[in-house]
Amino acid sequence: MSSDRRFREPIDLHTHSRVSDGTESPARLVAAAAAAGLGTVALTDHDSTAGWAEATDAARREGVTLIPGMELSTRVDWSSVHLLAYLFDPNNAKLVAETARIREARLHRAEEMVARISRDYDVNWDDVVAQTNPGATVGRPHIADALVARGLAGTRSEAFAGILHWRAGYYQPHYAPDPLMAIELVVTAGGVPVIAHPATVSRADVVLEHRMRDFVEAGLFGLEIDHRENTPEGRVRLQRLADEYGLQLTGSSDYHGEGKPNRLGENTTRPEVLDALIARATGWQPVYPA
Repeated sequence: MSSDRRFREPIDLHTHSRVSDGTESPARLVAAAAAAGLGTVALTDHDSTAGWAEATDAARREGVTLIPGMELSTRVDWSSVHLLAYLFDPNNAKLVAETARIREARLHRAEEMVARISRDYDVNWDDVVAQTNPGATVGRPHIADALVARGLAGTRSEAFAGILHWRAGYYQPHYAPDPLMAIELVVTAGGVPVIAHPATVSRADVVLEHRMRDFVEAGLFGLEIDHRENTPEGRVRLQRLADEYGLQLTGSSDYHGEGKPNRLGENTTRPEVLDALIARATGWQPVYPA
C-alpha cells in the first residue's frame, strides 16, 4: 500500500445519479455506496458535472472518497463510444461548451424520437419530462421510463430491447465529438480519460485498434475492462491493447440505481490504478473523508 494513500477500497469508478439517467440523487447514490461497503466511488453522470457539489457534501458525511467525473458522449461514424473523464476542471470553457452542445443535441434527439414513437404508441413528451429532474441530461433512459410508466414496457431494459431498439425504427443519432477530440478536451482540462466498456457486443469493433496510438498520444489513460457488458473475448483484446500501449485497466459497476440491474461494487478498480489516476490529474482533487 502506498504510504500516502488517502482512499480506501473497494473502488467503483463508474456510477450515475438522476442528474443524468440514474434513479437516485447524488447524495443518495453516495449513501448507497457507503452502505454497499465501498471505500471510494466516482460520480460519472452523462455530459454533466451538476451533481458534484451535492455528492461532495454527501461523501464527507458518509466517510467515503469521491472521485468527481463525467461520462462524455463521443461518436465514431454512427456508433456511440463513451469516455469516462476524471478529476478535470469543471469550469474549463472549452469542455463546458462542448458538453452543453452534446446535452442540447441529446434533448433534440429525444424530442424527435418521442414524436416518432407517439405516432404508434400512447406516449408524449410530457410523459418523458415527468420522468426527469430539473437540469438532468435528458436521454433515451427517460423515454424508457415514460414507456414503463405508460405500461408499454415492463422495465427500462425491456424498453431498450423493444421500442427503443434501433431495429424498431424510432432511433435517432445525436451529435457527439470524435473520441480523439474528447480525449484532448479532457486532458486540456487537467482530467484523466478512460474509454468506457469498449468491448460490449455493440462496440466490439468500434474502438478501432489503428486509432489507439493516436488516443494514447493524446493522453488516454486507460480502458474499462471489468464491466458486466464487456464480452470475454473483448476483455482478452483489451488486455492485449493495455499491454501493448501501457494503458491502465479499470473496473466498475456502471450503477444506475433502479434503472439497471448493475449493483454497486460488482466490479472494482485496483488501488494502484487509482493511485496512478490521481497522480496524473491536474484539474481537480478527490474528495477525501474529513
